[in-house]
This record gives sequence, C-alpha cells and structure tokens, in this order.
Amino acid sequence: MNAMPIPAGGRPVALVARLIQWWAMLGGLLLLVIVLMTSYSAVAGFLFASPFPGDFELTEMGIAIAAFCFLPWCQLANANVSADIFTSGASHATVRRLNRLGSLIALGFSILLLWRMYEGMKDYQTYVEVTAILQIPIWYAFIPVLLSLVLLIIAALITLVYPQDQAAYSQPVETE
Repeated sequence: MNAMPIPAGGRPVALVARLIQWWAMLGGLLLLVIVLMTSYSAVAGFLFASPFPGDFELTEMGIAIAAFCFLPWCQLANANVSADIFTSGASHATVRRLNRLGSLIALGFSILLLWRMYEGMKDYQTYVEVTAILQIPIWYAFIPVLLSLVLLIIAALITLVYPQDQAAYSQPVETE
C-alpha cells in the first residue's frame, strides 16, 4: 500500500481519519447486508411464499444507520454537496474561507443534531417503542447514529482547525 504522509494535525488526526474511514466502510458493509437480506426475502417470498419476517423494519433501521456512518467520511473527504459552479472562478483563499465556513456550519449542525437525537433516543427508551414485527426497541438504532454524529463533530473540528485540502484525509496514512 502506498501510504501518503501524515496529514496536518499529526498522528492523532491520522488515526481519527483512519477510524472514520473504517466507520464508513462498516456503513458500506451494512448496506451490503441489507441488499442480501432484501434479495433473500424477495426470492423466498416469490418461491416459498415465506419472505424474511421484519425485512422492512431491518431495512429501514439499517439504511438510516448506514447513511449516518458516511457523514463523517464525507466531511473529511470534502465530499459534501457544494456549489462548485460559484467557486470555480474564486481565488484559492476564498475557496478555503468557504470551506472553513462549511466546516463551521457542519460542526454546529452536528452538535445540534447530536443533542436532539440523544433526546429522541431517551424518549424511545422511556416509552419503550418497538418495531411492529420483530419487536426491536427503536432506540437501538440511535446508538450507532449517535456515534456517527460524534465522529462527524470530530471530523468537522479537524477540517476547521486543519483546513488543508480535505481530500488528503481520505487517503491511506501510515500508522506504524
């Protein structure tokens, strides 16, 4: 593996970037499992009139979790939605300032979302709401979502404090 130099921020930032990368890959693996489960359910439903019970519930929870797993990676890799058409003629300094503003907005939004999602999880715990078929407590899905939001906060801080080309965080790093 050709590893790039450690990005700005040193080894701690590199290790966090690696953790965020693995978290996103875990989200991708979860999507793969959902596709396989859904495919199995469709085939079993067609051939044996016996689909996987609760496949809709698991798909719903899994897709939400996977989507949140990708958010920290998108922040580090500068893969969020942007209006490049407006910045294509802008100076490097202007683009850098706009990226910093974007990191600041991502930080504020992720803190707000973490707070509200945590409160929502507590409500689901208090009122013991479960899925209809499998009876899975809904608050279980909040745990990886909250972890994703913590990682998003860290990613936003990294891109705010170390505003280098954010694509540098998306490359493999040496962690010897």
